[in-house]
Amino acid sequence: MRYVLLGLLLWMLAGCAHQGVKAKPQQAEKALPQQAEKAVPQQAEKAVPQQAEKAVQPFEKLGVGDAVRVTVFQQPDLTLETRVDEKGSILMPLVGNIKVAGLTTNAAATQIADALKNGKYLNNPQVNVALTTVRSRQVSVLGLVAKPGRYPLDETSSQLADVIAAAGGILPTGSETVLVSRDGKDQKVGLIGKNFPLKGGETVYVDRAPMFYIYGEVTRAGAYKVEPNMSVMQAIAAGGGMTPRGSDRRLKLRRATADGKWVETDVGLQEAIRPDDVIYVREALF
Repeated sequence: MRYVLLGLLLWMLAGCAHQGVKAKPQQAEKALPQQAEKAVPQQAEKAVPQQAEKAVQPFEKLGVGDAVRVTVFQQPDLTLETRVDEKGSILMPLVGNIKVAGLTTNAAATQIADALKNGKYLNNPQVNVALTTVRSRQVSVLGLVAKPGRYPLDETSSQLADVIAAAGGILPTGSETVLVSRDGKDQKVGLIGKNFPLKGGETVYVDRAPMFYIYGEVTRAGAYKVEPNMSVMQAIAAGGGMTPRGSDRRLKLRRATADGKWVETDVGLQEAIRPDDVIYVREALF
């Protein structure tokens, strides 16, 4: 009996020892999945292709008087060397007059090719026009200049003053008011303080300047240019002044009247000079 009770006691003690406090299971922290950052693909910048600048070839425009050479591929009989006439045309075999003035050489070639094709002379004509002598953009400078001749015009030298300078300038006896022949009409143009653009084919003529004449008791007798508002005193100064024997009280002036007659009168130092006046400085009496 005693052994039975002892065994029961041991069993009860063993049960209490094995009974443990239940630990709450720790919930594993849910690791939030890190969303992979979406890499935004950088769009490659589109390189804007730089358009090659078109080299503008300075095709010459044809004008009246220009000499041209026209060739047609594999058609030697149509080769032509001619000048642009006053109407701005050239006479082309088979097709007659073709107006080319104001056109570039390429445009003139196209014009001739179209005429040959439309006239059913050639199916696919290949035409070339070459400018051999430029005369339409030249002006003639004549008269009292150092180097008369023909001078070309361009963007930097189309002014009247520039062309006169290229001709060496006006001679001492030349007028500063020149004559420009334009479209069959003559126009007087003053050079001082004015811009006057020229056109091809025009003629510039420098005439003799208005002159006066002085002789007698002056240092350098001769002909001199009449300046604006010039007086007799200034005219004597232009002649080098009076000699020691000259007298400013014995001045004579010969002047042409409207009817072409010459009249001689006494004149003072302040008298205004006119073109073609003749001044005579006489010797003093004492």
